[in-house]
Amino acid sequence: MKNTVLKAMREAGKPVRPGDVAKALNVDSKEVSKAIKILKDEGAVVSPKRCYYEPA
Repeated sequence: MKNTVLKAMREAGKPVRPGDVAKALNVDSKEVSKAIKILKDEGAVVSPKRCYYEPA
């Protein structure tokens, strides 16, 4: 799931909210939020502003 989320973020080309990624992937936003948390802990994504994320 986290690779799919990261790919969707790269394709967006701008900081996105977890809900936007969930809509694009047609999955539950809680799943996306969990994946983003793991990616953030790994340093793969950063948050340029509150509630928005983008690939590092």
